[in-house]
Amino acid sequence: MKFLVRERVFDIGDDYWVTDENDRKVYLVDGKALRIRTTFELQDIEGNVLTTIRRKLFKVRDQMRIERDGRTVATVRERFFDPLKEKLIVEMEDAPDWEVTGDFFGKEYVISDEHGTVAHISRKWFRVRDTYAVDVNTHRSDIGGDPALAISVAVAVDTLTRDDKDDKGEKDDD
Repeated sequence: MKFLVRERVFDIGDDYWVTDENDRKVYLVDGKALRIRTTFELQDIEGNVLTTIRRKLFKVRDQMRIERDGRTVATVRERFFDPLKEKLIVEMEDAPDWEVTGDFFGKEYVISDEHGTVAHISRKWFRVRDTYAVDVNTHRSDIGGDPALAISVAVAVDTLTRDDKDDKGEKDDD
């Protein structure tokens, strides 16, 4: 199933809708503008918080934590420099780790694990520059019921791979 995500055009604090292929609102990405560190909440259309996505600070490698009900379910980490391949690692708490590879700045990458593709992120399907698709592999029984996690990873990847990493010096607000 494809979900359409509007890229963050400005700074944190932007709220934007994630829609399905039929242009129906499915999730809200709520950027928390008053937080000291980069934080987002992925909410359903009723306003229920499904995941919280927040930057972990003061680490050797930049990373974002994805939490559900106050518990970390995944951590997206920058990989140490690899001149051959752009790659991020998603350390899953209760499942095999995911790998994110491709062209992050061009929004053409794949999220996968040992069982195959979890999601394909692409801007090429759209003429509108600030929109990209997250095509979640709903045929996989392990993630089919949870596209919110794949979308949360895409939001974290977007944040970690932005050109203007002006918020690296943030202080933790917890």
